[in-house]
Amino acid sequence: MALTCNINAAGKAARLRVGIMAVAGGIGLASLVATGILPSIGWLAVAGSVAGGSFSIWESRAGWCVVRAMGFKTPV
Repeated sequence: MALTCNINAAGKAARLRVGIMAVAGGIGLASLVATGILPSIGWLAVAGSVAGGSFSIWESRAGWCVVRAMGFKTPV
């Protein structure tokens, strides 16, 4: 399946910002879990945040959005 560009420059920028914020949030969560402030189950939240953020960054670089590819209209 070939990925065709389905988002414009504004959508790419928005996904890049969201991805960077999610990865940064995951790093922040990792520091809280590592210091013992959050329980060790928090590593799942860290993994989810970093994985989701990385996927969003990849979407912005590829110019392709999985939600738009499924037929949903996104505002950006």
